[in-house]
Amino acid sequence: MSNYIELPMVPLRDLIVFPHTILPLLVGRDKSIKAIKEAIDNYDQMIFLVTQKNENEQNPGPDDIYTVGTIAHIVKMIQSGSNATKVIVEGIERARIESYSYSENRGDDFFKVKLSKIELTKGTDDVKKQAYMRSLLSTFNEYAQFKDNIPSEIIMSIKSVTDYSKLIDIIIANIDIKLKSKQYILEIFDPLERMDALLKLIRSEIEILKLEKKISDGVRNRIEVNRKRMFLNEQMEVIKKELGSEDEYNAEITELKKKVKAKKMPKEAELKALDELKKMRYMPQMSSEVSVIRGYIEWLINIPWNESTKEISDLKQAEAILNEDHFGIHDVKERILEFLAVRTLTKNPKGSILCFAGPPGVGKTSLAKSIARATERKYVRMAFGGLKDESEIRGHRRTYVGAMPGGIIQSMKRAGTVNPVFLLDEIDKMGVGYQGDPSSALLEVLDPEQNSSFRDNYLGVDYDLSKTLFIATANDIQNIPYVLRDRLEIIHLSGYTAEEKFEIAKNYLIPKAKDGNGLNPYQVIFKDKSIFSIIHNYTNESGVRSLERIISKIFRKLARKILSNKIKEGSKITISEKDIAQYLGIPKYFHEEKEEISLVGVASGLAWTSVGGDILKIEVICVPGKGNIQITGKLGDVMVESAKAALTYVRYHASKYNLPDGFYEKNDIHIHVPDGAIPKDGPSAGITISTAILSALTNRAVRHDIAMTGEISLRGEVLPIGGLREKLMAAVRSGITTVIIPQKNQKELKEVPKNITSKLKIIPVKQVKEVWDIALES
Repeated sequence: MSNYIELPMVPLRDLIVFPHTILPLLVGRDKSIKAIKEAIDNYDQMIFLVTQKNENEQNPGPDDIYTVGTIAHIVKMIQSGSNATKVIVEGIERARIESYSYSENRGDDFFKVKLSKIELTKGTDDVKKQAYMRSLLSTFNEYAQFKDNIPSEIIMSIKSVTDYSKLIDIIIANIDIKLKSKQYILEIFDPLERMDALLKLIRSEIEILKLEKKISDGVRNRIEVNRKRMFLNEQMEVIKKELGSEDEYNAEITELKKKVKAKKMPKEAELKALDELKKMRYMPQMSSEVSVIRGYIEWLINIPWNESTKEISDLKQAEAILNEDHFGIHDVKERILEFLAVRTLTKNPKGSILCFAGPPGVGKTSLAKSIARATERKYVRMAFGGLKDESEIRGHRRTYVGAMPGGIIQSMKRAGTVNPVFLLDEIDKMGVGYQGDPSSALLEVLDPEQNSSFRDNYLGVDYDLSKTLFIATANDIQNIPYVLRDRLEIIHLSGYTAEEKFEIAKNYLIPKAKDGNGLNPYQVIFKDKSIFSIIHNYTNESGVRSLERIISKIFRKLARKILSNKIKEGSKITISEKDIAQYLGIPKYFHEEKEEISLVGVASGLAWTSVGGDILKIEVICVPGKGNIQITGKLGDVMVESAKAALTYVRYHASKYNLPDGFYEKNDIHIHVPDGAIPKDGPSAGITISTAILSALTNRAVRHDIAMTGEISLRGEVLPIGGLREKLMAAVRSGITTVIIPQKNQKELKEVPKNITSKLKIIPVKQVKEVWDIALES
């Protein structure tokens, strides 16, 4: 025995790693992943791999694990898409567990084991060893003839192995025997005994495989008899036909042929259908292939090839429908009307594909329905959320059992015309699986130069999608692959203001909820303040989906009161601001408000969120210390880098603000962003962080009525940001009166509603020094 060593341990289920072998492991248990990371960080990528006795044991202890395993080297670690981690390991040598200990590093709960390396006995009888090795090689070659899953490369490489110990380990790793038998071989240390035991195991397996082959041959012979019987039945069918008795089967084929001719499908599709019918005529009626061909022909007949609806090109009608269905979003409506105008003037339009992008509930899907209604086209929708398989778009080839066309062709069948409005819903939610990348398959569908000859794997013929009006929706366009995004014309739908939500609720949502809950005979009146109370205190979204649910909830409670005789029939029902808590309970959301007084080290920033905008408080405190910088608040990498850039800029200009030399070496600076449970990221808080830092260092308070947004550079430039509209809406909601923005964002103010900008004093700036002069009090 050699010296003792200590290594992290990973217990394996249904697997044994032998020395001299390289293989991948899929590690899913948390403690095993921690052990691997510990081995990579602190043990030169060395780890001990040992098999557990019961593969179903989720949390094995020392009594559940064999004592002999393999010391392995971690060649590569790959983080997969799921919670599992893929690791490629190379077995080095055998070792025995002498004792267990838990890792004390940060409370990890994986095992570390004290090991003794096993020195294999050399033996002296070289002639006997050579005889065993030759016998082992020939026996393994015989075994490999029965097993198709052993690559020829392994068989060739084994022949070149001269080390007997390595030969045994490679062979045992590549044969299919029980786990206990493999562990038994692993625990034999004498080479001759090990070769003898392995020979016996392989010969036993060969005998079993021979018996399996004999049984399989017998089954095959019986199948041949059945095929012969089927052939004779087919001859009987031919004889019946010659006698002039056309049965129902032939009548069905004739009927299908008439339907194919009447469909007037493209020549390629028609020839394909007639060819399949010809095959079908000469097949036995009970053959499984007949039902496959029948299903294929019916698909070709049922999908639209030439059927279309007459498209209405009245732009005034289209504008009226858009205004009737949607409040506000004037820029979006204008772009849609321009899009429809171009399609009206162009006989064969091959323009861009529209993509409505924005947060949930802002009306992306309903806009597509309105376009279909305005043009009097059929409307069809295909959901892409969670789609990971390319065949969901292109379909499966007919060689697969239960094959069907993809979602595109299925949706066209539902539409029944070749020119519907086709909504590709949530295309940013597509994933990538081992079955292929669906976004790549979608490129052909959305490319006007290619979609006139779209080929579904199931149909196997070209299908014309060029007359279809495709519209896509997405929440986050960054999740759409670039090559696919390049084919789309993105139309952004930002969140509604509180005033817009008020109008939508009053004119659309309340009447809809009243009708949907059966309260039409009753006069239900919502006070204006009650609607604003619902918007501010019970919803937190850019759209109006939650607002619609909350209003329906109030009507459901009213319906119950009416049936319980708590409200008299025909009486007038008024919902005031005081009544809201009675129906909805305590307020669910509290928006960040401005500070009541100006504070040192506290600055208000503006943040964009998926449900709109919000106020972001930045807090900075300086305490005596050794120059440490602490950044907390669950910040992302980009925001941490922004904070460091802000601090560096403040240090560079310290002398201009009477800060003593080396002040940063004698003080610790702590930067904190409250709401620590919420992840935050992005560079737009740069000027806010720099202002809070300078305020803390100079003891000058930051004005409480001011908020700011802008990225900072090391030269002190204020760089442009995104989400300006939502950020200004958040400022108004929080009672802020003055907002500092980058000068390069000034042109975007035209897109912000006037009822927002009229309530704010907006100051565009170029340099951070301008921000400090405005925001810091004397």
